[in-house]
Formats: sequence, structure tokens, C-alpha cells
Amino acid sequence: MFRGMIGMAAALTLAGCVEDTAMPGASDGRGLFMENCAICHGADGKGNGQMARAMTPPPQNLTLIKVRNGDVFPRAKVMSIIDGYARSDRSASWMPEFGELLEGDLVPYDSGDGKPTPTPRKLVALAEYLESIQASR
Repeated sequence: MFRGMIGMAAALTLAGCVEDTAMPGASDGRGLFMENCAICHGADGKGNGQMARAMTPPPQNLTLIKVRNGDVFPRAKVMSIIDGYARSDRSASWMPEFGELLEGDLVPYDSGDGKPTPTPRKLVALAEYLESIQASR
């Protein structure tokens, strides 16, 4: 009986871990996008947000990321731009660094290199949302 209780406790613990690492999807990222990105990139992601006219250079059309990259969505590159890691020259862009905003729970995420890497849940959610709004050729 004692062994059964230990086994049940272990199973419940593992179930909790799986639930915590459930991958966020595009629907999870949509709210983050509307809250943090739509003001510049627009609700549709096409670079036509309320602040766009006042910005030089203007915000990117985020629905064309895949088209601009040979019909491949570059997950790692997109996430690096969002968190600010890829931008060393801050004067060339209005894009804020969202690294601190995206801290928190980590999920194992394969950004395309075949190696699941602990990645902030919110960052994965935003990347999934951006991939979901890509225009087709």
C-alpha cells in the first residue's frame, strides 16, 4: 500500500510537470501581441499601428517575415529580435527590448536546430502567434 501511494505521488508530480511545460500556442501569444506590439505594428501586424506614422524607420510588416526569409519562418531570429538579444545598435530601431517582460516560466522549445532549449513561455507564445499570421505567397 505504501508503495502504491509513493507511485501515485510520483505520477501526480510528473503530471504537474507536463502541465507546466505544455507548449504555448498562437492564441496565447495574441494577447501579448495586442498588449505590447499592436501600438506600433498594428492589430493586424502589418506595420500600421497608431504610432507608425511618427516612426522613422516605420515598423516592419510582421506578416511578411516568412516571405522575406525565403518562405521559412526564422524562429530563433524572430525571438532574438523580440527579446533584444540580436540588436547591438539601439539607435537604428524603435523596437524596444522585451527581454525583461518575457522572463518567467520556461518551456523546452526547438527553434529549428533540433535542440529543445529552455525558453521563456511568453517569448514562445509571441513567436507562435507571429508565425500564425504569416502571409502566403
